[in-house]
Amino acid sequence: MATIKDVAERAGVAPSTVSYVLSGSRKISEQTARAVHEAIAELGYHPRASARTLRSARSEVLVLAVPREAGKYRAMDGRFAIEISDAARGHGYDVLMMTEPDGVDGLRRIARSGLADAAILMAVREADPRIAALGEFGFPTALLGHGNERDELEVPWVDLDWEAAVALAVRECAAAGHRRVVFWASAEHEIAARRGYAMHGLDGARLAAVQTGADVRVRPSTADPELLRARLRDVLGARPAPTALVVQHLIPLPLILDEIAALGLRVPDDLAVVLVGSLPDEPALFALPRIDLPVSQMAAAVVQLAVRAIGAEAVPGPARHELFPPGMAPGPVLAKPSPTH
Repeated sequence: MATIKDVAERAGVAPSTVSYVLSGSRKISEQTARAVHEAIAELGYHPRASARTLRSARSEVLVLAVPREAGKYRAMDGRFAIEISDAARGHGYDVLMMTEPDGVDGLRRIARSGLADAAILMAVREADPRIAALGEFGFPTALLGHGNERDELEVPWVDLDWEAAVALAVRECAAAGHRRVVFWASAEHEIAARRGYAMHGLDGARLAAVQTGADVRVRPSTADPELLRARLRDVLGARPAPTALVVQHLIPLPLILDEIAALGLRVPDDLAVVLVGSLPDEPALFALPRIDLPVSQMAAAVVQLAVRAIGAEAVPGPARHELFPPGMAPGPVLAKPSPTH
């Protein structure tokens, strides 16, 4: 049976350092703590109950708050949940998922109960009430996404630069010669809720229209299939016809592509389609120009921020904010508009 000395030798640290990592009684660098946890996993070491009680004030759990409506699956949420769980395990934490659509009451219960040491919030909106609720308890919090930077100065967050991403997609269209571009924005309920990614995407479309001088027509998406088809028919059937479609709301992408085909339009010959915020390594999307969401990097970064927030009293300095810059994914480039357009 492995001992604490065996773990220390494998991790290249003193036995006392292993005890500090297990008990949380001293601040240990993330690199050292990771080495200790890896050694524990490799050796199958199980600390005595008496050692575990030294860290009774901590649960070694992070709560991941993902607002969800029953029966509605979002592949992006599942991918982030897996990546965050993997990253948390590397820091010695488990993940508890909370899916209340509002989330405020549930997060308050968790903050009071000590079920988790920190919270990671997804689907962040402007003036998000979850941030204020956790702030009442001084509960460590990190955001995956952000609403308005002015309201989040003291809360750490990471996000894709959605404004820059949408602006980049529109500029790429304009550079390829497309002067009439449709921006298929986030769903109208996401815009009404003022989700950060939705609002920043709209800002990006407006910015690119000014930068390029292109005719950028903004249309909100919808979760209603029939309404979605009607809106597509309306905007793609306009004259003069648009020659490029930038899509941020990717959940109904198969339906969007089916409706484009039903209208007799060929991609990319008659209509260029560019995706913003796609999942990386999705083979079905490789045929389209796209800006991928850096899921793994964002998940690792937000977990690190949450762990850092737990020991914030030992890590002075302002809350860290990080915007991941967008880039066009390797693969097909934007086709030029057809001469007939």
